[in-house]
Amino acid sequence: MEEITNKVANSGLITIDLGELYLPGERVVIDIKDQLFQELILREKDFREFIKSHDWSQYKDKYVALTCSADAIIPDWTWMLLASALQPFAKKIVFGSIEVLETVLFDETLLNLDIEKYRDARIVIKGCGDKPVPKSAYIELTRKLQPIVKSLMYGEPCSTVPIFKQAK
Repeated sequence: MEEITNKVANSGLITIDLGELYLPGERVVIDIKDQLFQELILREKDFREFIKSHDWSQYKDKYVALTCSADAIIPDWTWMLLASALQPFAKKIVFGSIEVLETVLFDETLLNLDIEKYRDARIVIKGCGDKPVPKSAYIELTRKLQPIVKSLMYGEPCSTVPIFKQAK
């Protein structure tokens, strides 16, 4: 009987799962629409009262995205006041959607990723996973790895899409 060989295991491919870089912690959106007068105008006095009376401790150790879903002109100081109130509690505060928040979190994580260990390697960036990975993370990882790797692929080691191959 012929021995079965795992060609994938012997291929020297290194798989990077961006889902493993997902920072654990709750994500929260604060939409200030309800703080607007008739969903149109932000009244400074009323907003300052909201800032003063709101329980900001509920955002302790959470990642927070600040937004306004109403079609209104919101002064920049609004976001500054919110950030100031959240700063002692939240792990991270961004302006925008949950998608923007994830992009910022992944960008910061990828900025600190030690890519030198992948020099001259054959890399597969895993495609499907159970964590939400923004498209920008795939782009940033490709940008960082391409100058140093032999090859870069997307998918699973048994079924990859070639992205880049170093010229010989």
